[in-house]
Amino acid sequence: MSVTVHDVARRAKVSISTVSRVLNGSAPVSQEKRERVMEAVEALGFTPNPIARSLLKHKTGTIGAVLPYITGEFFAELLCGLDEAAHMHKQVLMVSASHRLEPEFRAALQNLMHRVDGLVVMAPELDARQVLSITGQRLPVVFLNTHVDALGVFAVNFDNRGGMQALTEHVISAGYDRIAFIKGPEDARDAQERLHGFREGLHQKSIPYQEYEGDFSAERGYDAALRIMRTVPRSSAIMAANDLSALGALRALLESGLRVPEDMALTGFDDIPSTRFSTPSLSSVNVPIRILAARAVHTLVDCLKKPNTNGFVHLEPLTIKLRESTIRPDRRAALGISPSLENLFKTS
Repeated sequence: MSVTVHDVARRAKVSISTVSRVLNGSAPVSQEKRERVMEAVEALGFTPNPIARSLLKHKTGTIGAVLPYITGEFFAELLCGLDEAAHMHKQVLMVSASHRLEPEFRAALQNLMHRVDGLVVMAPELDARQVLSITGQRLPVVFLNTHVDALGVFAVNFDNRGGMQALTEHVISAGYDRIAFIKGPEDARDAQERLHGFREGLHQKSIPYQEYEGDFSAERGYDAALRIMRTVPRSSAIMAANDLSALGALRALLESGLRVPEDMALTGFDDIPSTRFSTPSLSSVNVPIRILAARAVHTLVDCLKKPNTNGFVHLEPLTIKLRESTIRPDRRAALGISPSLENLFKTS
């Protein structure tokens, strides 16, 4: 006959509710009662669920991740990287989404903190200090694409600013002389870094440009492109703060009968899989998000093994992927781009 919570309570000479509080960590229990309960659990071999087993080892074997969203190609790639690395380390992965709302972010953090050994946090709308004010010293945290303004933290970030600056310089070198930029959310630091990179790419260049509101969605990219096309004189290129916005803009351009890039060039940022298969294929900044997500998990596991390790910030440089949406056919030879560009990307 299996051991029940009643057997544990009877042996420890405490109430069933006290046993529950000890096993679930749901309320404070005196050290003396806690020791009696844990002695009874171990002596009777009471393991009704993973929580009880983990408490005996003082580890849950689980890591958590708090992300802005869990839908879309970018976050699908990110989740794959997290999950593959967690599996490699024999860790269970628990994920929660903040929807870029601070109350939901706090709720997600507080919910996971009692169930995991450590956290990977992606919070572009906050910064590391704000997150740590919630978690305190209770468990290790590794930040991913999050602004770091505190010493001794662990972060795996990528160079949003440098990537957008490089892409802007490419657009200028390709001969586009009037540029429109579709921004990301104003409260997202990665979006602001990309905007700054765009502006820096235009530094000392006497090229007219305009900025349009966006929120990283295809819908807002579509709407912004409609406004851009109505502007006189019309821009010769659109640069979007992410690929989804760019793909929305592409739809608007094609519906209006414009050719890309002959009538208007277009770029994105992130290099999600769809960018290779859109028509035309989309020039973008490649973010190796699956690799970076795995790096964040590896770092977290190292922190669990070596709690006193000094913090560090890894900043990943980014590369640009040039595709059909920015390279006019008559300029490919002058720019050293292969005439078989389309075939290369269709078969990659």
